[in-house]
Amino acid sequence: MIKSGIDLIRTNRLAEVNPAIRKRFINRVFTQQEQAQARGDFETLSGIFAAKEAVSKALGTGIGKVAWQEIEILHERTGEPMVHLHGFAKEVAEFKGLKEWSVSITHDGGMAAAVAVAIGETT
Repeated sequence: MIKSGIDLIRTNRLAEVNPAIRKRFINRVFTQQEQAQARGDFETLSGIFAAKEAVSKALGTGIGKVAWQEIEILHERTGEPMVHLHGFAKEVAEFKGLKEWSVSITHDGGMAAAVAVAIGETT
């Protein structure tokens, strides 16, 4: 079985969030480790945001049924993004037999895009 998801976001979207609520929004959406790796770079955070959306689509849930921080996108030393699932997102993946994940993030022309692919056994 193969499942996929895709998302596209303007990279300036986070920068345009009202500064009075931006920190609260970032803390709600991104894990502490994601924030530490991004070091406040809105382009990087936008790519992670798109990847979380893409993973939620591959799960078949969208964001809402799974929480933002239940999908964590961390970068290896090589820069490769990796999917880490927690809580209900992990339960959904296990229920659906999704065992391996791949995610790709790109940035160009003020946009960030991400594609997520999961493979597993048919249930």
